[in-house]
Amino acid sequence: MIRTAALAHVRDRRLLQTRSAGKEVFYMAGGKIDAGETPDQALHREVREELGVAVVDHRQLGVFEAEAFGHAPGVRLHMTCFTGELDGDPRPSGEIAELRYFTVGEYASMRHVAPGSLLVFQRLFDLGLIDW
Repeated sequence: MIRTAALAHVRDRRLLQTRSAGKEVFYMAGGKIDAGETPDQALHREVREELGVAVVDHRQLGVFEAEAFGHAPGVRLHMTCFTGELDGDPRPSGEIAELRYFTVGEYASMRHVAPGSLLVFQRLFDLGLIDW
């Protein structure tokens, strides 16, 4: 089981996704929770590293479990996902090569998608926060 924390940042009814250098798939900003770290702490650390900004005014959206994309079959993802705002304009930092905002349909139509991200896209759509 891979434990992660992720940010569901919505702008103009689209969800922010990041793509790491050398990879094709887009994920939400965030990453693995280090030993002794809470999901909230991991969220703040990872977003600062990946987007160069801080998370403000956040709340937990839910915990999502799915197949871990890019790992051996049977490896599961346990993702604590938060909604939240940022204290500035995000920009690719560290390992991140690209940022894009997607509707559900735009993301789902890509060649490779992360199952955990798709679950979050669906939840946000069901809540009326993003477009199809």
